[in-house]
Amino acid sequence: MTDPRIAGAGVTQFGKHPERTGRDLFAEAGLEALDQSGVDPDDVDALYYGNFMGELAEHQGHQGPLMAEAIGVDAPATRLEAACASAGAAVREAVKTLRNGESEVVVVGGAERMTNIGTAAATDALAIAADDLYEIRAGMTFPGAYALMARAYFDEFGGAHEDLAHIAVKNHEHALVNDHAQIQKEITVEDVLEAPTIASPLGLYDSCPITDGAAAAVLTTEEYADEHDLDAPVAISGTGQGGDNLALQDRPHLAQTPAADKAADEAYDDAGIGPDDVDVAEVHDCFTIAEVLAIESLGLYEPGEGIHAATDGETTRHGEMPVNLSGGLKAKGHPVGATGVAQLATIAWVLEGSHPRADAVPDGSVGVAHNAGGTVASTTVHVLEVKE
Repeated sequence: MTDPRIAGAGVTQFGKHPERTGRDLFAEAGLEALDQSGVDPDDVDALYYGNFMGELAEHQGHQGPLMAEAIGVDAPATRLEAACASAGAAVREAVKTLRNGESEVVVVGGAERMTNIGTAAATDALAIAADDLYEIRAGMTFPGAYALMARAYFDEFGGAHEDLAHIAVKNHEHALVNDHAQIQKEITVEDVLEAPTIASPLGLYDSCPITDGAAAAVLTTEEYADEHDLDAPVAISGTGQGGDNLALQDRPHLAQTPAADKAADEAYDDAGIGPDDVDVAEVHDCFTIAEVLAIESLGLYEPGEGIHAATDGETTRHGEMPVNLSGGLKAKGHPVGATGVAQLATIAWVLEGSHPRADAVPDGSVGVAHNAGGTVASTTVHVLEVKE
């Protein structure tokens, strides 16, 4: 068993593309990934595709074969749905099928089209990742849910909205040079604190935007990469997945994310590394508090310490542990079904040195990608390593 290699990746520009279909977006990302990899589409053995709300946003289910056709691949294609962790789940399945010898080349990706249905409808569609009976019908939205988690964190560990504001400022600054990012706009702590409140203590700049976009990657076995002389130095050396109760009221506490704890532990064990070995991370910051919870679950910070990481400059591109050099979901955008693979692409490009923020970790060799669904009821974590 060898670690799958990332032979190529493609990401569309994230943002508002109401005139484009999901298949059009995925075709752009998938064809770019195939072209970058140098892999013949006829060699692709399988496609794993993440998508969350295709039936609601495009009245389109059964998207796996549709997306395979869009990129000229004649292979079994499977769509995976795990809310906002759909693409992370797709990556995990791709890694497993490559490791067990079923496949030599797999395309993994995801896409989401959201802006075409408008903000209200997109908000309703996103809400189905929560518990319909006990949360949605009571009026719960995800800004409200994460606001509850933020309040619980402040009550248990301390911190303030100003600390969250530093996360938003950092991620906006990281996105300034990312051509794939939806928001390339510098903001200040004062901008965040003075922005309209969405669900106290979270405001407009604490929340990721509604986004259209797609991402794809070509994964191969080490043997295939060697035989075909592919330039694929980055491997996925660890994969993990964790789960938790869907509804917040069914959890023992709101200030920690056990699903991410489990996924991180499994991924680290699988890779044979620990948190101290990680040089860079892309985490699921759908709201600013989510970044705090993520870096603590990943073991990069102890519980209660992650809230001050951005404030102290530690998770900026100049800090000891850069987080979300892409701009994160906060500024890069969050096309739900694509996010997990977009994170993977960012880490690979940073470790290879081709990302515009790669100079933040010039000697980096280990990165971690954290993709979460709902209020972190589903989480995948993947470890990437340079293996020349």
